[in-house]
Amino acid sequence: MNVLIVDDHPIVISGCRSMLADETDIEVVEAADGESGYQRYLATKPAVAVIDINLPGLSGLDLLRRILRHDPAARIIIFSMNDDPIFAARAIEFGAKGFLPKSGDPARFVEALRTVAGDGVFLPPEMAQKLAFYNLSLRASPLNDLSGRELEILRLLGNGKSMADIADLIHVSYKTVANTCSILKRKLGARTAMDLVRIAAEHQLV
Repeated sequence: MNVLIVDDHPIVISGCRSMLADETDIEVVEAADGESGYQRYLATKPAVAVIDINLPGLSGLDLLRRILRHDPAARIIIFSMNDDPIFAARAIEFGAKGFLPKSGDPARFVEALRTVAGDGVFLPPEMAQKLAFYNLSLRASPLNDLSGRELEILRLLGNGKSMADIADLIHVSYKTVANTCSILKRKLGARTAMDLVRIAAEHQLV
């Protein structure tokens, strides 16, 4: 089966290929950003797509939604450095069939691919437990109105990153980050950047 991996870090792509080296029935295709990931999906029609949540340009969650608009049957796993349950909840809500933290057990990568390829849904057990625990609070959270990019920028603000730092980390312009911060203030009823930091902490994004 074909597996599409969309990630902008060559070392991550290399690591994924290494994890699949013994899986003789799996062929990996790759892309380094959202736009090329979408084109590769159209060209290869993979059995499973593994998409980094934080991509340059088109974010991972936005790519997820774009693919699903074209192919509602797409089987997609969101791959993330962040294991906060709200990111997993948002991914599943948007139509992902799995969520896999990059810090997790490498053996679960193959398990996740085969589960999702077989029309299953995959979450690591500890992530499923967190989601169950946070389910009610997540439903009521004002963060539910945020896009994937907005949520990631809010998390980075909460972790003490400046707007310039964030622009570098997520590969967008400073102006894009500044505009997103203005949108976050409006959506979350915040007046200052420090209010956004406080909100991130209150919602356990830090």
